[in-house]
Amino acid sequence: MTPSPIRKVYQGIADRRQMFRIFDRHAQRPNRAENDDSALYRGEWFEIGQADHDHMFEILPPLWMKAEMFALREFLTGSITGVFFALRIDGRSRTFHGYCDLRDKNSPDRMRAAIIERESRPLKAMTREERLEHIWSSAHDDYRGYAGERWAEHLRGERTVLVYGGQRGTVLKLLDQLTDAEIAAKLPVHLRYLPDAIAA
Repeated sequence: MTPSPIRKVYQGIADRRQMFRIFDRHAQRPNRAENDDSALYRGEWFEIGQADHDHMFEILPPLWMKAEMFALREFLTGSITGVFFALRIDGRSRTFHGYCDLRDKNSPDRMRAAIIERESRPLKAMTREERLEHIWSSAHDDYRGYAGERWAEHLRGERTVLVYGGQRGTVLKLLDQLTDAEIAAKLPVHLRYLPDAIAA
């Protein structure tokens, strides 16, 4: 399963439908009810629209509020909950959602700093990891999943996606083993030719 660095999982501004899909983009994980999969969610963040930020604020009273952020009262798994951010970056108001582990009281502040650092870069670019996360977040559930019993034991539970394999037709492949060409083919046109960013 995936480790937990703070990471952007979707490029652009997610609309409401996309936002709700991304909230639980690991819904198909194996043994969902049996495992504490907090590490899958911890540190994930993406941009949302102002109206969706405000909508989420109005659904339930927040667990807590402080300058530029509030936390959802309902926990996703363990001590992981959604935190919403309203930040001013390069003179523009922007809103974000991220999953923070509230056992660590500094987690929301670290995520806030990471979002500002990532979004303040002067050149729009994506790391390979951001490209893969965008593909995973935007793929329909029918085209993504987890390696099961047909895979070697050490690969079981790894994320998979369907890719077009030319004369072989569609092929199930491990997400992190996609070639640069396969990644480009699965990204929307406006993201295909962004320069590579150096991972922080």
